Amino acid sequence: MKATIAMAALAAGASAGSVHHRHVGLHAKKGYEAAEETCGCTTVYSTYFGQPTLVFPPAPPPAPTSAFTPEAVPTTVATTEVVVPTPVAQTCSTTGVYTFPGTTVTLTDATTVPVPYTTSVPAGTHTLGGVTTVVTTATTVVCPYATVSTSEGVTTSVIESTTYVCPSAGTYTIAPTTTTVTEDCTVTVPVVTSYPAGTYTQPEVVTTVYETNTVVYCPFDVPTPSTSEVVIPTTEAVETTPVVTVAETPAPEPTYVPETTPAPEPTYPVVTPEPQPEPETTTQYTPEPEPETTTKKTPKPTHYPSSPGKTPSKGVPGQPWAVTYTPYETTVGGGCKSQSQVNHDIAAIAAAGVTTIRVYSTDCSTLDFVGGACEAHGIKMILGIFVDQPGCHAGNPSVEEQLSAIKSWGNYDIVSLITVGNEAVLHGYCTPSELAGLISTTKETLGYTGPYSTAETVNIWQQDEFAGAICDVVDFVGANAHAFFNTETTANQAGQFVKGQLDIIDKVCPGKEGRIMETGWPSAGQSLGQAVPGYSQQAAAIKGIVQEVGDKAVIFSLTSDEWKDGNTQCQCEQHWGCASVLGINM
Repeated sequence: MKATIAMAALAAGASAGSVHHRHVGLHAKKGYEAAEETCGCTTVYSTYFGQPTLVFPPAPPPAPTSAFTPEAVPTTVATTEVVVPTPVAQTCSTTGVYTFPGTTVTLTDATTVPVPYTTSVPAGTHTLGGVTTVVTTATTVVCPYATVSTSEGVTTSVIESTTYVCPSAGTYTIAPTTTTVTEDCTVTVPVVTSYPAGTYTQPEVVTTVYETNTVVYCPFDVPTPSTSEVVIPTTEAVETTPVVTVAETPAPEPTYVPETTPAPEPTYPVVTPEPQPEPETTTQYTPEPEPETTTKKTPKPTHYPSSPGKTPSKGVPGQPWAVTYTPYETTVGGGCKSQSQVNHDIAAIAAAGVTTIRVYSTDCSTLDFVGGACEAHGIKMILGIFVDQPGCHAGNPSVEEQLSAIKSWGNYDIVSLITVGNEAVLHGYCTPSELAGLISTTKETLGYTGPYSTAETVNIWQQDEFAGAICDVVDFVGANAHAFFNTETTANQAGQFVKGQLDIIDKVCPGKEGRIMETGWPSAGQSLGQAVPGYSQQAAAIKGIVQEVGDKAVIFSLTSDEWKDGNTQCQCEQHWGCASVLGINM
């Protein structure tokens, strides 16, 4: 359920990328103070020009005997191309199941290269990137930093070294990049990334793609120590063409279901119910045999390391607990909603008896507008730290901005859960160990004492490596489970399917409960096998989901959104809005 975007060019630039849930593209970016203005240091530059992307210059020649002057023309030197283990971007032009073969890269020497990271900024001048260092006494600091250089009309990402003479103890930001944009956009900042000598392995990645032109990043694992004899593989070792096997659907020819049928009445009461001791188990249809999930199951060990977790929030059995919410207009433009529009939406959610919303990031004034409305109407929030590019750490500018915004906001009385990442491992933005580190850092940074987790698909949680790394740092198991993308599941079976997925994740981390962080059914689009979209089908599916797991599931989503991609295999991305089915009067 997640579209992804390609990494932008190394030079700072703009893009208008819109992805599923629109989690990128409107983050305000705070500037950084330039070190030259704070420590009065002397800077000496040595510039190396070469081909863009993943190019590491050789060691500089011996320093000349004469003094360096800023007006001197840089010496152009030859560069040596080095294969480095940056996450491999694979573009999937069509939908289907993709298998990306594994590969290995061996570095004989420690290597430093400029790696691009993107962040969204509003119109204006912004100071980004640079290298931050802390000194405890007066000292001279020599370090490499990433920047961009233009020579003969060609913009290249390069690594330059700089020497700072810092007169006293303190924190210094060295050589940040300053860029000016005329409108809200995404810019790319090169960041110095160092790789120690060793062997890096990118394991085989198998993933299902639901949208055309999706980019999947395949990260490398932590290296093993180098041996005395190592061989750097040729570029033939990196397979760039994925093997595609689109799942066959035994059903008749797909039928497109237009979104013209009037929405049905809510399928259950929309008043706030009193808590009941036992969940309601009566259904209004005769269930068919539970379908086999198409999720690829990995044999699980007897147990995973797991510290005691905090019990996550939940709702009332048989009633909808939570719904996903994004503060974007539903039109093709998809701009940010005003505060009054957000207030109207949250009031409608509260009036329908839904007690919690899930947000994915902090853009579009989410914390102020949505948080304020939730506080006014008694709604709890599930906050999110969103990762949508390689750089699964708190130093990623986008992640850093979200953490800073949440910490400054700090209204934790209305926060029920926090999720770090949404399918970030599935899409290759994080390795399991990186995600575990980011979750731990988030806990330390925010100071929120409630439950934390992440949101991944069930098959990711079933992988030994993932569960082994994540179980110990989360308080509950959060999974996205969409019955519609199982081609053997009908709308009437959706509740049983999602209940089966919840049963699986309940057993992944001993002593820690599972929660479904996304589940729903589209009201229009193309059929996928026995999974048929439509208003009546959506009503039946969500009714079954609420009856089976309504107290532990977040329904996706409040509104249908025209700004989403309508040209996917299912042609359904724009039609997941289910407010009317939930009894929410928009």
